[in-house]
Amino acid sequence: MKQTIVTLDMEGVLTPEIWIAVAEKTGIPELRLTTRDEPNYDKLMRGRLKILDQHGLKLSDIQAVIAALPLLPGAKDFLDELRSLTQVLILSDTFEQFASPLIRQLGMPTLLCHRLVVENDRITDYKIRIQDQKQKAVAAFKLMNYRVIAAGDSFNDTAMLGEADVGFLFHAPLNITQQFPKFRALDTYGDLLDAIKAQLG
Repeated sequence: MKQTIVTLDMEGVLTPEIWIAVAEKTGIPELRLTTRDEPNYDKLMRGRLKILDQHGLKLSDIQAVIAALPLLPGAKDFLDELRSLTQVLILSDTFEQFASPLIRQLGMPTLLCHRLVVENDRITDYKIRIQDQKQKAVAAFKLMNYRVIAAGDSFNDTAMLGEADVGFLFHAPLNITQQFPKFRALDTYGDLLDAIKAQLG
């Protein structure tokens, strides 16, 4: 039997949505848009960078918000138990400069994500690893003869879920669960853990 790897999205699955937290802290409602709302990631990020520029928000301002964020309730216990059963990787469209405090809270699981371009504390651009990195990472694991179980909550997770041997929507909003009914939608860590365990055999 093939060894199984579980790939998880980070924001909305294990941690709060960073940009929503920044929007609430700064009072800039336009920053509330996430990959749950906008399927085009480049359009979303270009819009965010423009808003940051307009309001003079720096990387350190965003990092200060992130440093105060807790994990989603139950996330650490869920991840600890899951990691005791199988290998787990986090595939996220966040950035290294944002994710570090949250990954430390999660016990330093492996995170594959993107990187911001920063000049004098100002975010000037972003560099993605590769296009469709989540889907391509899962495809690469399958080429290495792994069986992949994936879970995510947003438009940018659906290609990963489709590429995986088994894909689950978790904490996903109604617009996404309705658009992608082929993925089983779950809302509690207990249900997700049970569903993954059933696939582990």
